[in-house]
Amino acid sequence: MRSGMTAWGMALAMAFAGTSAMAASISAFGPGEQATYRVQYLGLEAGTAQITVGTQTAHAGNQVLPIVTLARSSSALDFYPIRDKFVTYWDPVTDRSVGSDLFAEENRSRRRLRIKLDHQAKKATVMRQKDGGAEKTSTHDVESGSLDIAAATFALRNRELAVGRTFEMPIFTGSRSFTLRATVEKKETVATALGNKETFKVRVQTGFGGKLESKRDILAWFTSDDARVPVKVEAEFLLGTLRAELSDYKSGRRYALGALLPPDSGGTSSGG
Repeated sequence: MRSGMTAWGMALAMAFAGTSAMAASISAFGPGEQATYRVQYLGLEAGTAQITVGTQTAHAGNQVLPIVTLARSSSALDFYPIRDKFVTYWDPVTDRSVGSDLFAEENRSRRRLRIKLDHQAKKATVMRQKDGGAEKTSTHDVESGSLDIAAATFALRNRELAVGRTFEMPIFTGSRSFTLRATVEKKETVATALGNKETFKVRVQTGFGGKLESKRDILAWFTSDDARVPVKVEAEFLLGTLRAELSDYKSGRRYALGALLPPDSGGTSSGG
C-alpha cells in the first residue's frame, strides 16, 4: 500500500505537463493561492491534499516561491496513517523548479527526500534519509529544464491550453527520468463543490514503473479561465484507482512571468 498511497499531492500533480515556452505575460498563480482536494482511493474517502503557494523567499541562491503540498489521510485509514509534506521550489524568473523536499510520515515511519536541480550542469543531487538514519547522497544526469512531478502542474498552468495541443516535458523523480506528454482533448463542463466549471480535459501519458505504473492514461480537468486551476484528476495505478476533486480554492497574487516578484507580493487575496 505504501507505494500506492505515497504523497497524494505528488500523485495529483503527475497528471500535468508543460513546455518550455511561456504562453502569457502574467502567471496563472501566485503567492497566497491555496487549493484543497478530496482524495478517494479504491472508492474510499482516503483524505485530503492541500496545495499552497508561499511568499517569495531565498533558497539555494535563488529567489523562489515555495509550493507546499500537504497530504493527510482520513480516519478511515487509521490502520495506515499518512502525513506527507512536499515542497517544490519554483523559480518565477525561469518558470521552473530548482529543487524539492519531501517529508513523509507513513504508517508511523518517516523518511526524507531532497532534490537539487542544476539545470546548467544538467545534474541533480539527491539526498535520502530514513527514520533519522544516515543521509545517502547521489548525483544523476538529467535533461536541462527537468522538473519534479509537483512542479509540472504549475508549468502547465502557465501555458496556453487549447483543444488539440500536446505538451511534452522532462521529469525527474529522484531515481529516474522520463518524458511526460499531455494532450488537451476537449472542453467540458464539470460539476465541482464550487459549482459548474468550464474546463479543458487533458489526457496524460507518464513513464512511471513498478507499483506506480498507470494502467491507463491519467485524466485531468483544468478551468478554462486564466487561472487554469486543476479541478479533478483520475488515475488508475497497478495498486488501485485514485480520484481527487477540488473542494475549496482561494486565489493568489499573480505576477509578471520572467521577473522577480515585488517585495510585497506575498499577500493573500480573496478566493475566486
